[in-house]
Amino acid sequence: MKVIVFANDTQWNELTNNRTGIDWQKVDDYNDFNKYTDADAFFCLLQGVDVTAFKNLNKPVIINSTINSLNALKAPSNVLRINGWTTFLNRQTWEIAGKLNEQTIALFNRLNIKIQNVADEPGFIAARVIAMIINEAYFALGEDVSSKKEIDIAMKLGTNYPYGPFEWGTLIGEENILLLLQKLSETDTRYLPADFLVTEVKNKKA
Repeated sequence: MKVIVFANDTQWNELTNNRTGIDWQKVDDYNDFNKYTDADAFFCLLQGVDVTAFKNLNKPVIINSTINSLNALKAPSNVLRINGWTTFLNRQTWEIAGKLNEQTIALFNRLNIKIQNVADEPGFIAARVIAMIINEAYFALGEDVSSKKEIDIAMKLGTNYPYGPFEWGTLIGEENILLLLQKLSETDTRYLPADFLVTEVKNKKA
């Protein structure tokens, strides 16, 4: 099975690590997908891509779009979306939105990845939960409840999560968390971002 990937190095390593028996090929431009007429599937993990360009590939195209739905992107029917945030690609179970067909199911069976077909909504399920956890940690930080280090330790000890909220935020990218929260808060005020998170993202961009 030949799979073509447009990704940064971190995404590439997470996706391909320990997934053997696949002819993985990395490209520097998603427009090069058209050259691989013998490919079985494509992964487009970098963002800011015009997904309508994938209509004529006639093979599954998996895109990293945690925030924007397929409907919002006007994606063709062969495009499916996943959460490609750091730490999510090396999981054994993925959430996926879009139309599953025999080609797509065969792809994930070959990759030994279990898939959960979920609603085409911003944040899927896991990303919404994690963003909320990180946001609550920033609220606690703003209220001077404890330090980042202590909150991370308490979270890992209390929940058996692999990372504390601030560790997770650093890996995923605080800006990614903020953008998702801002999108979700358009329809649900529970997701309003903590001021400390907004300030931290602004300071990092300054």
